[in-house]
Amino acid sequence: MPQSPLVTLNNGSRMPALGLGVYQSSPEDTSAAVTSAIQAGYRLIDTAAAYGNEAEVGEGIRRSGVDRAELFVTTKAWISDYGYNETLHAFDRSLGKLGLDYVDLYLLHWPMPTEFERTVAAYKALETLLNEGRVRAIGVCNHSAEDLENLIARTDIVPAVNQIELHPYFTQKATRGAATDRGIVTQSWSPIGGVMVYQPENPNDVHNPLEDPTILVLADKYSKTPAQIILRWQLEHGLSPIPKSVRPTRIAENIDVFDFALTADEVATIDALDTGKRGGPDPAAVNSALFPFAIED
Repeated sequence: MPQSPLVTLNNGSRMPALGLGVYQSSPEDTSAAVTSAIQAGYRLIDTAAAYGNEAEVGEGIRRSGVDRAELFVTTKAWISDYGYNETLHAFDRSLGKLGLDYVDLYLLHWPMPTEFERTVAAYKALETLLNEGRVRAIGVCNHSAEDLENLIARTDIVPAVNQIELHPYFTQKATRGAATDRGIVTQSWSPIGGVMVYQPENPNDVHNPLEDPTILVLADKYSKTPAQIILRWQLEHGLSPIPKSVRPTRIAENIDVFDFALTADEVATIDALDTGKRGGPDPAAVNSALFPFAIED
């Protein structure tokens, strides 16, 4: 059974390099997907308050039969809960839904540069949770290099992780570089480019990395699937991909990427597919007006 190698975070915590993401996994599918993933060798599970499936993630963990201490569980504070006391409350809510005593990584979901004071206050709540030992590491999502610098200037603890949209068509080299300079691990959401397919800018002009000729040639060479080639590319860059699936066969396939390696030239060939265009929301535009929904207690 394959298992992911571990990455050491900047506070000494160790995180599996590859995990299961559950964004857009329906509550009814999530528990089984999480159990299937853990039984297939996954030890990192990534959810968020805004995904609406934290309780099902917790249920899947309990059903797996694997000891909690062997797992690395991530969740995220939603923007409606930004602010110091509000974020502390949001954490308690998430912990209750998960049915856990602690989480391994707690993240801010978006930077909210137009509501930056609330973002800073929320991050200071994360620092408190870390200092109290209720979380093992803290970090952020969707932060640009500028967002990272602004946050670090106003807070005490450098984020351990910055989770961003990152796939062969949107490689975010500058943001990755800024994170590396600060000792921050870059984690990739939509790592095989699904965001380009399920919410394309133009439904009549869909660009799917899994169908790119460059990826298909490499898949044929290594007798791997296109998804496995892209995940291996992520790992060659020292990134932490968290692919989503609810299908046991695909879940098992996505972690079966530790028995081969791409050459430097092959990695560079995939790098060259970058379009500079994201598929998800522009973080600079995200605020409580764009996403006005709140998380229920």
